[in-house]
Amino acid sequence: MSGLNGEDHETDCGIVISEVYLYLDLECSEDRRTLIQKHLDDCDGCLREYGIEHEVKALVSRCCGDEKAPRELRERLRVKLDQLEVQVETREYLP
Repeated sequence: MSGLNGEDHETDCGIVISEVYLYLDLECSEDRRTLIQKHLDDCDGCLREYGIEHEVKALVSRCCGDEKAPRELRERLRVKLDQLEVQVETREYLP
């Protein structure tokens, strides 16, 4: 059985499992979400693994959902994200 991008099923399973958190967090493109969802619909093994990952994410959210990152960490992340944003914007305008 072939799955994502016409590759063999085993390879596709590895790709799907490696991207399951992006899928859960809605951080992949709509096209990618559609491909992953179709694979999950067709593959019991990946669907089972997805279910485990989904439960882990829900458990972490319930246990740690109200906690905030320390102010210093938030500030360091904000600086790093600003640096990345500047790099991406600069690259977009290079020939």
